[in-house]
Amino acid sequence: MDTLLLDSEVTQSVPIEGIISSVEEAFEAYERGTVVMPTKSYIDLPQYNGDFRSMPAYVEADSWEGAAIKWVNVHPDNPLNNNLPTVMGIIIYSDPETLSPLAIMDATVLTRKRTAAAAAVATDRLAIENARSLGLIGAGTQSYAQFEALTQVRPIDKIVVNDVDEEAVDTFINTHPDFEIQSGTIQEAASCDIVSTVTPAEEPIVPLSAVSPHTHINAIGADAEGKQELDSSILSTGYVCIDSFDQAIHAGEINVPWNQGEIDEDDIDAELGELVRPEDDLTIPQDELTIFDSTGLAIQDVAAAHVAYEQAAGREDIPSTSLFA
Repeated sequence: MDTLLLDSEVTQSVPIEGIISSVEEAFEAYERGTVVMPTKSYIDLPQYNGDFRSMPAYVEADSWEGAAIKWVNVHPDNPLNNNLPTVMGIIIYSDPETLSPLAIMDATVLTRKRTAAAAAVATDRLAIENARSLGLIGAGTQSYAQFEALTQVRPIDKIVVNDVDEEAVDTFINTHPDFEIQSGTIQEAASCDIVSTVTPAEEPIVPLSAVSPHTHINAIGADAEGKQELDSSILSTGYVCIDSFDQAIHAGEINVPWNQGEIDEDDIDAELGELVRPEDDLTIPQDELTIFDSTGLAIQDVAAAHVAYEQAAGREDIPSTSLFA
């Protein structure tokens, strides 16, 4: 059987709304217990200021099933030193019944999209219904995916972007000429109805005083031990939803304050799967400060890979290869 080869041009064309829907199903399956997801493994390479991550999973969702493994890096110096993205990776997407590799695909674009898709799922449950302003703290590649996904779930008509690199902010603004976008301080961005933090910060950059009482925050940047973007008081004050408890306490926004004893289990209110699965009787806050701590789960990669494969499977222009005799 042939294995499809999906490059970044193909994965870039995968519609975000399809990935949002598929990621939502994956989190429902996660809560239902119909996934297999070993712990994400890290190969730390401090000599290169980076790491590799291995992320396998199997998902049995309501309307599909799939298995995949992602091999991905995070090298913050790549853009400046090597003219390469900070995050790159590949996904091998397989048939769960036969283990046949259905596709080998770019994971760089899909990682951005599936990360933003989870934020969209959380935002749809936690942000106020009439949320119209979006603050982006960090104007790197993930900010573009956040913008694309979050505008699917709320009628955003005002965007405030902050970054230490003013040129990155200007580029973001010029890329979206049809929207009202302005450069702003962290305080101005953090006061919006919805805020996504997408920085590599290792010290808190968003204070509690900057956010509004009804703000929803997607804490995206803290994806490894020692990273933290939000002041711990935000986490102890607001309603905190995480994607996975086991992963978040080691590599999420909560990892530093958790390990320093500044927050505990009483400060963690839900996992995203609990908000997604409709039969769960869970009180979801209305018009309150809420936080989604996103670490990025392998089930999201399976969900995104499923959508990419299904979209490409019927195309005659997609290259393929035969890996096995």
